[in-house]
Parts: sequence; C-alpha cells; structure tokens
Amino acid sequence: MPRLALYTLTVCLLAVAAAVVSFVQGNWLGIVWVLLAGLTSNMTWYYIRRDRARQTSVTG
Repeated sequence: MPRLALYTLTVCLLAVAAAVVSFVQGNWLGIVWVLLAGLTSNMTWYYIRRDRARQTSVTG
C-alpha cells in the first residue's frame, strides 16, 4: 500500500473517532469530522487505485 494511502487512512480513522466523540458529547461539530472522514476515505481509495494502475502499466 502506498505511503499516502496509509496517511489518509490514518486521518480517516482519526476523523471517525473524533466524530464519534463529538456526537457522544452532544456537539454538532461532529458533522465536520464526518465530512473529513468521507474526503479522506475517497483519497485513500484514489491512491490505492493509482498505485495498482501504475503497477499494472509497468508490468503489463
């Protein structure tokens, strides 16, 4: 897995944890954390797919 994908996955997991904590405390700021988690999740998939495409084009 590429390094950028690992970084974005880590940020995604931390954002989900922050969203859960925010909502448990009754803070509506958790919506921002949910949006950040969605963005970083998409970034993770993008970097994984880009890496697979590069590996396929190099070996194929």
